[in-house]
Amino acid sequence: MSFESLQLKLQALSAARLAGMRRGIEKESLRTQADGQLAATPHPAALGAALTHPHITTDFSESQVELVTGANTTVGQTLDELATLHQLSYRAIGDERLWVASMPGRLPPDAQIPIGQYGRSNVGQAKTVYRHGLSHRYGRRMQTISGIHYNWSLPGLSNDEYFGLIRNFRRHSFLLLWLFGASPATSTDFGAGLQHGLDAMGTDTLYLPYATSLRMGRLGYQSDAQASLRVSYNHLAGYGASLQDALTQPYPAYEALGVKSADGRYQQLSTSLLQIENEFYGTIRPKRTIQSGERPLHALRQRGVEYVEVRCMDLDPFEPAGIGAQTSHFLDAFLLHCLLSDSPQDTPEEVAALARNQHRTAARGREPGLLLERGEQTLTLTDWAAELLTQMGPIADLLDQRLAGDGRPHQAALGAARQMLANPALTPSARVLAAIQARPDASFVGWVRERSDAVRTHFLAQPLPATAAERWAAMARESLAEQARIEAAETQNFDDFLKDYLSPSQLG
Repeated sequence: MSFESLQLKLQALSAARLAGMRRGIEKESLRTQADGQLAATPHPAALGAALTHPHITTDFSESQVELVTGANTTVGQTLDELATLHQLSYRAIGDERLWVASMPGRLPPDAQIPIGQYGRSNVGQAKTVYRHGLSHRYGRRMQTISGIHYNWSLPGLSNDEYFGLIRNFRRHSFLLLWLFGASPATSTDFGAGLQHGLDAMGTDTLYLPYATSLRMGRLGYQSDAQASLRVSYNHLAGYGASLQDALTQPYPAYEALGVKSADGRYQQLSTSLLQIENEFYGTIRPKRTIQSGERPLHALRQRGVEYVEVRCMDLDPFEPAGIGAQTSHFLDAFLLHCLLSDSPQDTPEEVAALARNQHRTAARGREPGLLLERGEQTLTLTDWAAELLTQMGPIADLLDQRLAGDGRPHQAALGAARQMLANPALTPSARVLAAIQARPDASFVGWVRERSDAVRTHFLAQPLPATAAERWAAMARESLAEQARIEAAETQNFDDFLKDYLSPSQLG
């Protein structure tokens, strides 16, 4: 895209429209004991019901807290809300910690990792059965990997514009892995029994010397079964059709497992390639808020894309909340660049090349001279990254002019990215490895445990106003009451509920 074309598109964005840009954060964290062992305790009642609380829930594991902010019009509001959710969580979990790394620490045997529990209602049971399905399909250890989801929207975008953004994001997301990946190492517990291909360091650390994000590589949220999916991001209709096929067509390995075990217990929701839409792994998803009982694909098809969910961000162990303002400002500029840049339609060949680029960047991103594929050519990751940062300059300028008052946070974020590109030792992934290697025991678990202790101290030292504490306590009580109301009102048996919910007619 030419500089002049970009300028024209930028000038067409009014200050009012830019001010309507919204971002929200979903942040997953494992609860652990002081020694780094996974906590085996239930989700704390003081945090409310994981089924019905709008801001505090669990992810795969009962020991995996998920904090969900609202959609806010400023970075400051979003991070303030995320900080408050951390304060509440630390006050509720007592002597436990929130593990500050994406890759887990000390894990029990796979079968002893607790799966999320959501009560006796049909929807609650379905959430737990879904997680049992994940455990059979991918193993529980993989599901304990945690991360940040960054939800972003801009007023007035069409479905085609959102899908153009998504295509460019998939082309350029290697830059986010390189700049913000923070999982170059993991524990030996995580790698036990796996053909992981990692190097050993110390007594409990596995790593790759140039890795940026093991979470986004072959050991993370990857699936050989899902690799067979040929999802097109060229338009909503094609995307919806691809997902519908994956949600309704039986997959041989999952058919062999069966929906129920020999004793009649549910092992998974269905035998299709995807049990439900959330099982689809990807660096970014088009999303639409659902109504009660509605399938996400139906909502997307009926009412269009409402926002995009960025799914490739690691927890940053150097930031108390797992993400800082500078990263958020960079993401806003990056997503606008993806939106405004020319976005040709994807092809199966390009989709395959992008997967290879992702795996190279995740495992070897800081390797000097690393080559990525772009069309028929190859070029170094650093040259491509430099091009993108240059193109983002006018976007950061505009955001600072129209949104930031006297400050220049978007240009500052861009400047920090340029510094990392010039000196990869400044990247979070390099800093994590350096910190582990500086320890006498070279222990991943030991270093993350110390960081987790420090973050716990940080949030417990922050005062929580009494009015805010009571408001959040009331929200937790109401969520527990709402779960009880749902359970009391249940009239349909679970088999019939599941048949209705999973019916292809619900995907409309």
